[in-house]
Amino acid sequence: MRNILFVAPFLVGSWFGTGQPDDKASMWLIHQMADGSFHVQFRTCVKGKDFDEIETGHWQLKGDTETLFVETVNGRKMAQADDYKILWHDGGKQIYRFTGTGFVYTSKRVDASFSMPSCETIS
Repeated sequence: MRNILFVAPFLVGSWFGTGQPDDKASMWLIHQMADGSFHVQFRTCVKGKDFDEIETGHWQLKGDTETLFVETVNGRKMAQADDYKILWHDGGKQIYRFTGTGFVYTSKRVDASFSMPSCETIS
């Protein structure tokens, strides 16, 4: 078991956002747990059909940088670390920049039972 020392309680919970650098209509839903684990669902919409990817792993916060340690993608083992600089956070909304590309993301806190919308409803 990993010992994550820098888990920030204000980031624990479920967060929903839209937009990716190459696809403004894509969306994601991440659940960040207090034990430092996370589960994120990415959805891309193509002609009204859902294409999902699931990533799992662990997260930590050091200063204003959150790192996601991706351990699986669609059940396959992966070893990747992604850094995000937190630009703004108020408990209900957060804005952060992926340091790998500079792309700025915005997400809002949602209830743990929140379900990602289907592509049919937004197409």
